[in-house]
Amino acid sequence: MIIVGLTGSVGTGKSTVARLFQELGAYVIDWDELAHKVVRPHTNAWTEIVSHFGEHLLDEDLSLNRPALAEVVFADKEKLHELNRIVHPEVVKEDEKITNTIKSIDPDAIVIKDIPLLYEAALPLALDKVIVVYASAQTQLKRLQGKGMSLVDARRRIASQLPLDEKLKSADFVINNNGSLKETRRQVAKVYSLLKKKCGRGA
Repeated sequence: MIIVGLTGSVGTGKSTVARLFQELGAYVIDWDELAHKVVRPHTNAWTEIVSHFGEHLLDEDLSLNRPALAEVVFADKEKLHELNRIVHPEVVKEDEKITNTIKSIDPDAIVIKDIPLLYEAALPLALDKVIVVYASAQTQLKRLQGKGMSLVDARRRIASQLPLDEKLKSADFVINNNGSLKETRRQVAKVYSLLKKKCGRGA
C-alpha cells in the first residue's frame, strides 16, 4: 500500500484531481466528507462546537449552519484554530478506520487522502508521498467567485491558509490545475503511473 496526501489551497481544484485519481483506480478518502460526518448532531465534535461557539449556529434540525460557522471562524484565526482543534482528531480517527479497511482488502492499494489543511494542521499522519494541486491566485479567486463567494470572502479564505508557494516546496508531485481538464488529466495519469510502479503494479 502507498498512502498519498493530496492538498493545495481553496479554489485550486483538489476535488477534481481526486476524482481523476479515483477514475484511474485509486482509493480516495475525502477529508471534507469526513469532517461533515464527525459534526453530525450529538457527536462528540458537534457537542464541543456548540458548547464553544453557541447554539445560535444550529439549524432547526440541530445540524450546524456551516455558512454561519464559516463566517465566524474565517474572520478570526484563533476561532478557526479552535474549530480545527475540535474537528481534526475526530477526522483522523475516521480516516484510520477507512485506511485499515482498505489495507485489509487490497494490500497493494494506492490511497489518495484529499486533505485541504494537510500542512496547516500538522496532522499525525504517515504519508509516503504528497501531491500539491496548484492554481494561480487569479484562478482561485475566479473559481471561488463562480461558486457565489464574494471577492472579500474569497480573499479571506485564501489568506487563512498557508501560502501555496510554501506548500509547493514540500511536494513530491505538483499538479498544475490552471489549464484544461484534459491537461490536468494527463498530469494525473503520469503521477498515477509513477505511484503504481512504487507499488509494484507496473506501468
